[in-house]
Formats: sequence, C-alpha cells, structure tokens
Amino acid sequence: MHPHGALEILLIFLIAAVVAVPLFRYLGLSAVLGYLVAGIIIGPDGLHLIADTSNTLALSEFGVVMLLFIIGLELSPARLWLMRRQVFGIGALQVALSAMVISAGLLLLGIGWKAITVLAIGLALSSTAVGLQLLAERKELASSHGRLTFAVLLFQDIIAIPLLAAIPLLGAAKTANLAAPSWSAIGNAVLVIALVVVGGRYALRYLFRIVARARMVEVFTAASLAVVAGTAWLMESVGLSMGLGAFLAGMLLADSEFRHELESHIEPFKGLLLGLFFIAVGMSIDLDVVTARPVTIAVGVLALLSGKGLIMFALGRASGLDNRAALLLAAMLGMGGEFAFVVFGEAMKAQLIDAPLRDLLVVIVGSSMALTPLLLITVSRWLSAHPAPTPERAFDTIEDRNPRVIIAGFGRMGQIVGRMLTARKITFTALENSAEQVDFSRRFGSTIYFGDPARPDLLRAANAANAEVFVLTTDDPAANLRTARIVKRHFPHLRIIARARNRQHAFRLMDMDVGVVRETFHSSLEIGRRVMESLGVPPEQAAEHTARFKARDERLLQEQHLVYDDDAALVASSREALHELENLFAADRSPDPEDVPK
Repeated sequence: MHPHGALEILLIFLIAAVVAVPLFRYLGLSAVLGYLVAGIIIGPDGLHLIADTSNTLALSEFGVVMLLFIIGLELSPARLWLMRRQVFGIGALQVALSAMVISAGLLLLGIGWKAITVLAIGLALSSTAVGLQLLAERKELASSHGRLTFAVLLFQDIIAIPLLAAIPLLGAAKTANLAAPSWSAIGNAVLVIALVVVGGRYALRYLFRIVARARMVEVFTAASLAVVAGTAWLMESVGLSMGLGAFLAGMLLADSEFRHELESHIEPFKGLLLGLFFIAVGMSIDLDVVTARPVTIAVGVLALLSGKGLIMFALGRASGLDNRAALLLAAMLGMGGEFAFVVFGEAMKAQLIDAPLRDLLVVIVGSSMALTPLLLITVSRWLSAHPAPTPERAFDTIEDRNPRVIIAGFGRMGQIVGRMLTARKITFTALENSAEQVDFSRRFGSTIYFGDPARPDLLRAANAANAEVFVLTTDDPAANLRTARIVKRHFPHLRIIARARNRQHAFRLMDMDVGVVRETFHSSLEIGRRVMESLGVPPEQAAEHTARFKARDERLLQEQHLVYDDDAALVASSREALHELENLFAADRSPDPEDVPK
C-alpha cells in the first residue's frame, strides 16, 4: 500500500456512509441496512475499492466494544440484578433451544459432533450491534420487547467467553493433555476480571477526578478512550471477550458522577466505528459464494431466521409479552451475529471445519444481518396496518359520594390539584377518560373513576349537582371546551376552573364565563424571575417586576378577550401593552426626584 493508502480507505468509508445512510433513511429504511449495502458495493465483490476486509473488520469491532461500554454506563449492578430472570433465564433458554434446533439442521452436513456443537452455539447468537442500533433508531430500547432483547443479547455476550475458550480444546490439532484449560489460564482470567471490577469501582473514579481537575476536554476524551481500550485489551490478553471487559467497566462507573460526561465523550466515536463495523460486515459477504450456491444460502438464511424467530416468539410470550411485542422480538433476534464470524474463524484454525464451509456460513450470517432491518420494517408495517383490537371498557360505577370538587382529567395538573385537596381533607371525585391513567393512579390510592367527563349521566352519577367546584384539566382543548359546555348547560351552579393551553383557548373558555389558568403561564413567570436573579437583579426587585408583569398580562388578557376575533386589534393591543410595560420598567430605573441632589 502506498503512503496515502490509509487516507484513501478512510475517504472511501466516509463517502460511502455519507451517501448510503441518508439515502436509505430518506427511503424509510434502516441506517444499518444502508451501511451494509455500502459495504457490499465498495467491497471485493462490488466496485473492488477495498480488497482486504480482515483488517477493517478487526478495527471496526472496537465500535461494538464502545457500544457495550455505553450500555454498561446505562446499567448499574443493581439494575442488572433486577434483570437477572430475563438475562440468565430467558437468555439461557434462547441459546440452549436455538443451539439444539440448529444442531439438528447441521447434522445434514455430515460433520463431527465437535464442529456441530461449536457452530450451533455460534449461530444461536444474534448481533448485539445490529439489534441495539435498530432499537435505538426506533426509540424502542425502553419498550417491553426492547428490554427483553437487551437481556438476551447480554447473556449471549457472556456465553461467548466459554465458547471461545472451548474451541481450541475441541480442535483436532490439540493433544489430549490440553483437554482442559490450565490452572494458570483460569487464574489469569479471574485476576483480570477482579482487576476490572476493583478498578471500575475505585481506581477509575479517582483517575477521572484527577483528569476532571485539569478542565481540558481533550484530556477527558483521551482518558475515556483509554479506559475502553485498556479494559478491552486486558480481557483479550487472557482470551476473554473485549466487549465484556468494556461492559463491566461501564457498569461499575454507572453510579459515578462521571457517567453522563463519559457517555458524551464516547458516543461520537462509538457511532463512527459502529458504522465502520456494519460496512465491514457488508464487505465480508462473498457474492461469489452467493452466485455459486444461491439455493443453499436462501434455505440457510430462511431456516436461521424462522427457527430462531419461532423460539424467540415462544419465549417472549412465556415471559409475558403480548403477540405483537413477541413478534417484534422474534424479528429482531432471528439473525446471526458478528461473533459468529470470530467463531467460524477460530473453528477453522482448530481444524473443526474447512474454508468452504466457513465461507458459506459467513454469507448466511451476513445475509441474515442484512435482511433483519427489512424484516423489522415489514413486520412493523403489518402491525400498523392491523392494529390490535382494543376491548371496550365499561365506564365505572361511581359510589354514592358527596364530593365538594370534581376533577375532570387526572394527568399531571389534575394529580397536583388532587394532592393539595387531599392535604386539606377536601373531598373530590376524579374522572378520567384514559383507562391506563386510571389504573396507574389507583395504584397510589387515588379516588378516580374511568369515564368521559363530558357525559351528563356520568356527571350526575358523580353527584355534580351537589358539588361546588368543577376543575377541568384535560389536555385536549377540544374535549376541554366540550366538557365545559356540557357542565355549564346541565350544572350552571358549578364554579368551573379550567386549564387553558394558550390565549385562544383561554378566550373561548372565557366566552362561557369559565375561570382560566394558562398551563405554562405561572411556571414561565417563575423561570423569568429566576433568570433575572441569576443576572444580578436583587430578589425583591425581580419579584416586583414579575408581579407587575403578571398583573399587566392578566389585564391584557381581559382586554384582548373583547377583540380576540380581530387580528389587527390584537396586534395593536399587544404592542401598546409592551410599550406601556417598557415605560413602567423605565420609570423603575429612573431616580426619584426627591433623591436627586439640588
């Protein structure tokens, strides 16, 4: 390679990413698919812009290491303990069942049981990089199937360690006296894991405190990268997984004060190297093998996706997911994983499989990874076109109560009002049209009933005829106005205090003689007061300015209510009010005539 070869390769990767990813996102497809296709195009079987993929794939695996470090930062040991059933229960079942099914299929190849064992477990693993990237793109990491996906992938990363250690021991080139790992190898592994655990808990925090005192962003970035690279190198030096080391370091720093700072410094490098990893995977798909054995590859990819998918669907349902979430889980984890490439390479070195079989399996796994984003899009669109039927829930029967207040809408604002009334031992009845909100609030002992507060029969059942105040806090302006009209018509004695989203909403409520509270007005006043204090304005003066602005704006609201259907009059009144307010504040800044020296 000539001196500028590395720069040219970097330029090719960047151009491929910049062209492919925005194009695929514009078409509504996954960025991962864009990276994979870009890799196929620039690889040895495409435009042949890059001939050697092995070095690129080795470098790009560091992106997966960084991804696992950031995952560790998001998952403290306490949270991992809470997920133990999903990780070590569902995760272990997925690997065991998938390996058993895949082993049955591999028997057709006529290879030995040692090779079948290694390949079956390797194919049972799914791609952590693709899966988590797709979940992040779809903003589903916190969903039920997203959490279970992460738990299964985490167990797969853990089980990869003994699998790698077992490959040389099962290899035909090893002698009988190496049938078990040496005590020194086991001791080194235990020592390194202990070093990472202790260092992540104590030494690294002390290191970052020293680095933070330097107040140099580039030094903190260098320290962050050094931690990821160092833990990965330590693990690899004793034959363990680089990703597991980075994950442990991140998890042990999850409770530190540097968690968010570390994440912000690692994130840009993680994204770039993950993109490089997906491109390298695309480059590793040998199109010559595809054209030579298309039927075998198609059958292999279909069998892998469907077999693992069915197992994940069953495990998802067994863990409590509904059919729709379990189907998304199956589409996400049916693919093979990047770790399979390492397993196949090590198995060939240990003389368990030959090169043609390795090339065939690499294409099958790479194709399954490339098809997964398309499969997920297809499943998502089918689910959108066939929404789950929502069973009609009957409105609650309201007990015979005599509340002084009725609260319509028990979201954020309604709950605060309810808590204040409860503290004063003022009885109230809350009505909410969201079944989910009703079930959630009842867990905390709130007196809340499911029903539409705009229905007169429900209001009568809630004993609105004997109530004194009707608090309207629903967040839908149209529903808010409709409920206010119904209450005014059927229960004119009730004093209505309503939440208003904006001035136009407030004007329409005021047309019905409803007391309005603008939902962001008072919090905005408080923010403005604190900003003035932060800029050096004395607290009493800031409070006075805030009170004056509030009084003037409340008066302006009343004035504009008379002309709110006349845009020109509204603009004129706003300008006049602003000019008046500026004069008032200017007068505050002017010295008192009596204080001016003669």
